[in-house]
Amino acid sequence: MALSSPFIRCAINGYGRIGKSIFRALYEYRKWPIKIVAINDLVEPSKLVYLTKYDSTHGRFHLPVELHGESFHVEDDCIRLIRQEDPSLLHWGELGIDVVFECTGRYKTRAEAELHLMSGATKVVISNPADNNVDATIVYGVNHHRLSGREKIISNASCTSNCIVPVIVVLEQAFGIICGNITTIHSAMNDQPVIDSNKGNLNLCRAAGPSLIPVDTQLNKGIQRILPEFTGCFETTSIRAPTQNVTAIDMTVLLKNKASIVDINNALNEASQSQFNGIMDYCEIPLASIDFNHDPHSCIVDGTQTRVSGNNLAKLLVWCDNEWGFANRMLDTTVAAMLDIK
Repeated sequence: MALSSPFIRCAINGYGRIGKSIFRALYEYRKWPIKIVAINDLVEPSKLVYLTKYDSTHGRFHLPVELHGESFHVEDDCIRLIRQEDPSLLHWGELGIDVVFECTGRYKTRAEAELHLMSGATKVVISNPADNNVDATIVYGVNHHRLSGREKIISNASCTSNCIVPVIVVLEQAFGIICGNITTIHSAMNDQPVIDSNKGNLNLCRAAGPSLIPVDTQLNKGIQRILPEFTGCFETTSIRAPTQNVTAIDMTVLLKNKASIVDINNALNEASQSQFNGIMDYCEIPLASIDFNHDPHSCIVDGTQTRVSGNNLAKLLVWCDNEWGFANRMLDTTVAAMLDIK
């Protein structure tokens, strides 16, 4: 696949938490050969500019942003703003779009993603696990090397899959895993109301602020999609916490071989500096969730919380910025999918 420019020309469809984090990360780190050409969102352009400049979670945007007609300007870049609800009516071909970041959260099937291809885009990278009919589901650092360049529709899995799968890989390589239980302690999300509402299921109709709320999760299915050898090995639960950002994952695994706390921490620390450098981090400082806000890693192992019972029952605590870390992996996955510029 030959690119028409030295940059991968991308569009963001849905400028919410992940779409905006993708945009901000590109300008903050400037390490990906990606250029945002267009943003499609139903919100009026003046609000998009405001929400780009100011963010309650990640702070002020460090560059000037100006609105000019139907586009906004960041330095010398002109980004086209589009307000089109129907993806089949977008004109990605005319804009020369190589990749659409599908970040609305609404589109989760291959058929829905194909609307972007019909509108002229070359590839689509979806910011949710999507269905099983996508060409590939990628947890960057674990299976991105399997991309051939022929894939058209790619899922970036979930923030929690990106967080825990690398840890599972390291533990399996070092000690072997028989089975495990995982609880995600996830920060509040946009599908929760500020006060009780009759919208949504019974759990998600409760106010986000006053309570810890058990919700459904498909993380176990996400794990086995990436690591099919663990089909049926993990059970997962999830609790929404009244915090603005950053998620913790509490995992208990039964190991095949004996391991001490030191053994487990050493294996994960070593992997964070080699196999998963830039993807996994390791910490032995007693920190709180807010300290991992804006952290670009997929996972940060909290070595202070590792526990072992009976030589092979291990318990770990792993952190992730469920917005920023995941958005960084969306960008990594996109570059990996465009093999001729690697």
